[in-house]
Amino acid sequence: MQVSEIEWSKTEEEIAKQAFDKAYQREIEAVIQEVRQRSSMMTRADEMWQLHDFLSARRHEIDGKYDYKYSVLIFVFARLIKEGWLHLDELQGLEKDKLTKVAVMTRM
Repeated sequence: MQVSEIEWSKTEEEIAKQAFDKAYQREIEAVIQEVRQRSSMMTRADEMWQLHDFLSARRHEIDGKYDYKYSVLIFVFARLIKEGWLHLDELQGLEKDKLTKVAVMTRM
C-alpha cells in the first residue's frame, strides 16, 4: 500500500490532528519569541526590514510545511519530529504501521 493510500480511523484522525496542532503551536510560539527578542533590540530601520523579511520567510516555510492532508501526513510528521516540533510518543495510538513509517522516515 502506498503512503498516499493509507487509511485513517476516526481515532487516528483525532490523534493526528492533536499532534499536528501541538507541533504548529510550538513552532508559532518559537517564532513569536524570536520576534519579541529581535524587536526588543531593534534600533535601526534596516533591522525592522530584516525582521519583516524574516517573518515573510518563516510564514512561507510554515505555510508549506503544515499540510494537513492525510495523503502526506506521514511525511509531515516525520519532518516535524526531525525538526523537533513533535515527538514520536505524541503519535501513540496511531496504527503500528504508521508509527513505523514515521520513525523510519525520521532517520532518512
